[in-house]
Amino acid sequence: MTRSPQTPLPGPKERRRLREAKSLTQAEVATKVGVTRETVRSWESGRTTPRGRKRETYAKLLTEPASSEAGVTTRQEQSAPALVGAATGPGGYAAGSPRPAPLPGTAPGPLPADGLTPAQAFDALYAFCAPALVRQTYLLTGRRELARESVERAFQQAWHNWPEVAMDRDPAGWVRATAHEYALSPWHRLRPRHRQPEPPPADAADRALLDALLTLPPVHRRTLLLYDGVGLDLPETAAETEASTPAAANRLLHARESLATRLPDLAVPDVLHRRLAELASTERLRAAKPRTVRWGGERRAERWTRAAIAFTVLLIGATTLTLRTAPDHYEAPLAPGETVHGLPPRSAPGPLSDEQLRLRAKLKSETVNGPERLVPDDR
Repeated sequence: MTRSPQTPLPGPKERRRLREAKSLTQAEVATKVGVTRETVRSWESGRTTPRGRKRETYAKLLTEPASSEAGVTTRQEQSAPALVGAATGPGGYAAGSPRPAPLPGTAPGPLPADGLTPAQAFDALYAFCAPALVRQTYLLTGRRELARESVERAFQQAWHNWPEVAMDRDPAGWVRATAHEYALSPWHRLRPRHRQPEPPPADAADRALLDALLTLPPVHRRTLLLYDGVGLDLPETAAETEASTPAAANRLLHARESLATRLPDLAVPDVLHRRLAELASTERLRAAKPRTVRWGGERRAERWTRAAIAFTVLLIGATTLTLRTAPDHYEAPLAPGETVHGLPPRSAPGPLSDEQLRLRAKLKSETVNGPERLVPDDR
C-alpha cells in the first residue's frame, strides 16, 4: 500500500510571516484549522508539524491569495488613526473574544538590513518606531516632553548597545520596553519641571479618557496599553511587563473594570482600542531626527566617560596623598591619668603645741655650723 505524498508546507519562520502578512492572529488560524492556539504556536516554532487534513487546511490558509473582502478590511484598518509601538506579532486574543486587528504602525514590517551601515540600520528602526512610540508614551505619562525624552533616551541606549539590539529578534520591542521603563520611573516626580501639570487635551472626551488612564497604577496602565492598544497577545504582554501570564491577565481585567467604572462606553474592547488610537492621534507629537538622537547619545556617553575618568583620577590622587601623609609606624597612645582613691586627705597646718614650740626655740638657739668639734680623749 502506497502513501499519498504530503501537502508541501513552508518552514516555521515562513509560516509566521505568511500569517502576519494576512493580518491573522494565532487564535483565528486555530479556529479555521480546528486546533488550539498552542498547537498553532508549536507549528510556527517548529516543535511540531501538522498532518493529514489539518496540514492541507493549514497550508491552503497560508498560501492562498487574500480575498477581496480581506483587502477591503485591510483598507479600512489603514484608514484608522495610527496608535503606538511596533509589535512583534498581533498574537491571539486570550480573553475568549475576538482580538481587534492592530492599527497601522503597530504590526511589524521587514526592516532592510542587507548592505546597511549600523547608522543607516538605526535610522531605519528609528523612522519605523519613534513616531508611534512617542504617542504611546504620552498615553502612559500624560506628558508630552517626557514622552519625547523617554523615546530619545531609549534610542540612545539602543545605539549605545547596537550590536545587541541589532541581533535581537524584536528590536522594536527592545526599544519599546526601554522607553516604557524610563517613562514610568518614579524618580521623575523629584524633577522640578515635572511637578507642574501640562495642558490637557482640548476635547472633553479625550481629557476624560486620559484622566482615567492616569488614575490606573503604572503596571496596569502599561498592561492595558500593550494589550488593547499595541496589539500584543497576553503571553507577550506578560513577558514585556516581567510578569506571569495569570498576573498580566488580572492586571488587564482590573484596568478594564476601572476604566469601565469611570467611562461605561469603554467596556467593549473594540471601543477602547479605537478610543486609545483617537486619543494618541489627536496630539501632535513629533520625534527628533535620528541623527540628532545618535549625536546626543554619543555626546552623553562621552560626558559620562570623561566624568568616570576624572573621578578615577581624583580617587587615585586622594589615595596617593593618604599614603604619603599617613604615619608609617605605630605609636602607642599615652594612657590617660587615673585618680587614686583611699588616701587620707592632707591636713592643713594648725597652731604648734608647747613641745613643738620648745623644740623650735632650741633649734634656733644653736649655732648654724653645729656644735663644737669633739676632741678625742687620749686616755
